[in-house]
Formats: sequence, structure tokens, C-alpha cells
Amino acid sequence: MKKRILGIDPGYGRVGFGIIDKYKNKSDYIDHGCIETNKDLCFSDRLIQINQALKSIVENYSPEMAAVEDLFFSNNVKTAIDVGQARGVILLTLANLDLDVREFAPTEIKKNIGGSGNAKKKQVQRMVKIELELARQPKQDDAADALAVALCAAVTQSYG
Repeated sequence: MKKRILGIDPGYGRVGFGIIDKYKNKSDYIDHGCIETNKDLCFSDRLIQINQALKSIVENYSPEMAAVEDLFFSNNVKTAIDVGQARGVILLTLANLDLDVREFAPTEIKKNIGGSGNAKKKQVQRMVKIELELARQPKQDDAADALAVALCAAVTQSYG
């Protein structure tokens, strides 16, 4: 049985998303991209943009499961709080859409995809490219990270 997984790399200026299909021991690439919010809008309107865009993505691709990266510690407290608020909107949107939502720490994603919890970003992105048989790595780091989150969900869950 095939399962479609939506991976999310949270943010408020840019939210990465990646969509894969998982079947037995194979993961197939479907799509990836970024939700980019308008920096000229007030913060609450940017959160509404994330909510609406995420609903549209789920409507277009019909995933059965969503995987969201946990917050990465930031030295900038304001940025961490804003990303945390955006992550809350993301989690609420996915839950309201009745998706099975899983959350993964950055070190867990690195370990499952890059081979080590200390894997470098480029190593994880290279493994995403190889695992999904992509011609090239995604241009935007956020989208590449979201594909890694989706792959982490795929390798840590058992499907048909």
C-alpha cells in the first residue's frame, strides 16, 4: 500500500514543503517548493498566508501523513518565537485537515537521512537527492530540508 507524505520545514518568511510517496522500501519524489509570505504584511497576516497555502497544498496532493521538523535552537530569541508561532499554525492547520502528524527533531532527521545526528546540511541534501533519484538537489534549502523530513517519516514508519 502506497502512502503519501508531506514534509514541512517550518518558518514564517519561507516554509519548505516536500511530497513523496512511500511504498514498501521505496520512496518516490512527487514535488517540493516553498510557501513564501509577503514581508510587507503584518505578522498575523503572514501566518494566515501560511495557513491558506498549506491548505491548498494538502488539497492538491492529498497526503495521508505530514511530518514537521521540530524547532531548531536559535540565538535570536525573537526569530525563534516567530518560527514557533508559525510552526503552531502549521501543526493546527494539518490537524484540522485530519492528517496524521509526526514531529522530528533535526538530529533525528540528520541521523535517519544523513547517517549521523551530526551530519552536515550538504550531506543530508546529497542523500535526499540520491534516495529520491533527483537529477539535481533542490535549489532552496527549505524545500530540500522538507524532503528530508518526509523521508525521515518514511524510513521510521512501516507501510504495506
